[in-house]
Amino acid sequence: MATTADIRNGVVLRIDGQLWNVVEFQHVKPGKGGAFVRTKLKNVVTGKTVDRTYNAGAKIEIENVDRRDYTYLYTDGDGFVFMDTEDYDQITVPAETVGDAKNFMLENQQVTIAMNNGQPLYLDLPASVVLEVTYTEPGLQGDRSSAGTKPATVETGYELQVPLFLETGTKIKVDTRSGDYLGRVND
Repeated sequence: MATTADIRNGVVLRIDGQLWNVVEFQHVKPGKGGAFVRTKLKNVVTGKTVDRTYNAGAKIEIENVDRRDYTYLYTDGDGFVFMDTEDYDQITVPAETVGDAKNFMLENQQVTIAMNNGQPLYLDLPASVVLEVTYTEPGLQGDRSSAGTKPATVETGYELQVPLFLETGTKIKVDTRSGDYLGRVND
């Protein structure tokens, strides 16, 4: 069993049956009283963030999380099929685990999947992806400034706000964390 001395950024802890990722930690030794460890933890499944304090030397349970590279192949019912890039094994990840990442995934895209005891926990996508606009209203003449935005649908079916001058068929860069338009991509 590990102690608080083993806490590092990126370590996954099991607390009350749930997995929590250590985002920040700080060992504190006040002038009076015992030392303690202050942590900021993020729930691996829900994304909820909490602050938690441990006494120095307290026992904690560290979980082994394996992060591997996979290639997204296709959707099968309400599951997503991925292929391991090393041994070509295929796994099906449930839609609940994939979550909003489905809005930014195209076939043959590389993703990192975090696994714990053979169970997929979450997906890590690249910071941004290039997607093609499949539908947007045409911009009016004179709407060439960056002042306004309009809705656009990209090839994954995701809808986002883009500048007025963009047209259907334009390739754009999209932030996978926030879903925001980052810029136009020239071929």
